[in-house]
Amino acid sequence: MTKIRPLALGVICRGDDLLVFEGRDHAKGETYHRPLGGGIEFGETAAEALHREFQEELAAELTSVEQIAVLENVFTFEGRPGHEIVFLFTADLIDKAFYERDEVGVVLDDGARVHWLPMADVASGKAILYPDGLADLLAARD
Repeated sequence: MTKIRPLALGVICRGDDLLVFEGRDHAKGETYHRPLGGGIEFGETAAEALHREFQEELAAELTSVEQIAVLENVFTFEGRPGHEIVFLFTADLIDKAFYERDEVGVVLDDGARVHWLPMADVASGKAILYPDGLADLLAARD
């Protein structure tokens, strides 16, 4: 990746748990977690992208969408450099059934596991959360 990628991610909480998908970086040998969302398309606002991505990834509708921060994420994934500008939004899922199960399902367009991640696992180092800075941002909001 040789250009900066704009992303919109949804910070959706159930108590002290965060809705995430689970990914794997084989080059680092690490399993990581990231809130759902994705790339912002040309002509689309970050909030519009968030709504579209939740439809595509989880067939889910959002309400109470509010931008809380923008993070810059410079990283390496699968041995290649990456650079993202990440618009973070708090939101609620309209379908309350998502909150009732720990294993929410899979990302519809790629099959990644979607679940509720206890933030205590991130704080203890048991789980890795991306983008960098998100865990600190969420801890400061409490």
